[in-house]
Amino acid sequence: MVQAIDLKKGMIFSQDGKLIRVLAANHHKPGKGNTVMQMDLRDVRSGSVVHKTMRPTEKVDLVEVTKKTAQYLYSEGDIYTFMDNETYEQYEISADQLGDDRLYLIPNVAVTLEFTDAGELIGIELPATVNMTVKETQPGIKGATVTGSGKPATMETGLVVTVPDFINEGDELVINTAEGTYKSRA
Repeated sequence: MVQAIDLKKGMIFSQDGKLIRVLAANHHKPGKGNTVMQMDLRDVRSGSVVHKTMRPTEKVDLVEVTKKTAQYLYSEGDIYTFMDNETYEQYEISADQLGDDRLYLIPNVAVTLEFTDAGELIGIELPATVNMTVKETQPGIKGATVTGSGKPATMETGLVVTVPDFINEGDELVINTAEGTYKSRA
């Protein structure tokens, strides 16, 4: 058991027979009244996301998570396939379970698969950065610097990222997966 105030992004807990992943957790002190925890939560199995307010002292059951390294192979419709690097066993996970993490998946990228103690695949953990190719953006501006306001660029997976003005279509970029932001050229 852990108190709601101790929950952090990425933690998984069990409540009402559901496995819930914390997407965001903020400690909020309104002008009048007691402090509360405002959280964005995703049901691991169904993929539905809810915004929930909890008392900081409210207790939840943390779920033990086992991790295995794997690599992303391919997607077929809404099913994404991963391969365990040691046993070569393949695992499938739905787009609903992945949520926005699927926008960072390019073939052969290394990820960490997350399993419950019962052996159920409940999600993935992305690497800190991934290299992606710009599929579509406005033409680059000659003499532009990094300090400009930037422009939107659509990556090969459909992810839209704000990039500096000098970036062109076909450029390979390093993308921060935690924030979904441009980091540098690859």
